[in-house]
Amino acid sequence: MAQVATWRRRLVWCVGGAALLCCAPSLAAQSASTGTGSVTLYGVLDTSLEITDPGSGWTPRLDSGAYRGSRIGLRGSEPLGAGTDLVFTLENGFSSTDGSLQSPGLLFNRQAWVGARGAWGEMRFGRQYSPIYIPFKGDLDAFGAGTIASGLNNLSKITPYASNAITYLSPVVGGFSGTVMMATRDPAESDGNGIDGYYVTASYQIDELRLLYARQQTHGAGALRANLGGATYAVNKVRVWLAFFNGDGGMPLYHGAGGALSAQYSFSSATRASVGYAHVRDFTGAGASADQFSLAFEHNFSATLLFYFSAAYLSNHDGAGFTLRGVNVTGLPVAYPGAPVAGVQFGVVERF
Repeated sequence: MAQVATWRRRLVWCVGGAALLCCAPSLAAQSASTGTGSVTLYGVLDTSLEITDPGSGWTPRLDSGAYRGSRIGLRGSEPLGAGTDLVFTLENGFSSTDGSLQSPGLLFNRQAWVGARGAWGEMRFGRQYSPIYIPFKGDLDAFGAGTIASGLNNLSKITPYASNAITYLSPVVGGFSGTVMMATRDPAESDGNGIDGYYVTASYQIDELRLLYARQQTHGAGALRANLGGATYAVNKVRVWLAFFNGDGGMPLYHGAGGALSAQYSFSSATRASVGYAHVRDFTGAGASADQFSLAFEHNFSATLLFYFSAAYLSNHDGAGFTLRGVNVTGLPVAYPGAPVAGVQFGVVERF
């Protein structure tokens, strides 16, 4: 009887949870209409088939998060008065291929912050995307710094998330906007003045021209200094991106500098094709460097469903060991120092 009661309670919890998820959109709409705030359930599923040759033969893999990290989250807001809202985001990353957590032991490994937003800008407190990651993920190359096609992603290094962080995001004033983040030291590190790192970004846009710059400096184990910058400009159906990057530090050690040039042609509002080239000088080895040539195709079947194809050839020189990878996909290591890497990828992204 005790076992029956236990299973009955579990069934009630499951049914109740399912009902809550089903009702979440209507509850959000109702609360928004009454001005009492809202909570929205959202998510991304990104699954792709990748076939890569790292110098030792072609290897097929089913990947999650090659273009956009698979995730599920809650975001909410509540009016506080005087044009200011309380806002928060809780976001979990996971693998769409096997259901495992992206970071074992961390439920909200991508974002877990609370803050306030108004005409004056926005403040956030907690774990969140680093400001240098925000322009990196869509404003500096034609590939959105995702899939194996993005040389910018494959040849550079930044810190994508920061814990214990305090961030200010400015409003757009005369085309200018900026972000400043300070991350406080994790108590487990106990090796400094309480500052784990800082991040700053600046952006300026006039018509179809946009200029970007971002910098980070972290401390402690795996300290990393990195800079990103670039410009993008659109003419009719063509948009062009020019970017530069450099960095020193991290785990494993990175010390490189380079640039990327890419362009995208829009056949329609739903269909696009891109080409790109990227180069990096690898200062960890004498004369080491790498070049990457890429192309990609995207088609939106609907407002929420995207199909993508990408292909790339990465040429390592003088013992360099760069490889093709995705946003949340670890690239296959090169078979030997200086080995060339080639790959193709077919994937879908579903948003809800």
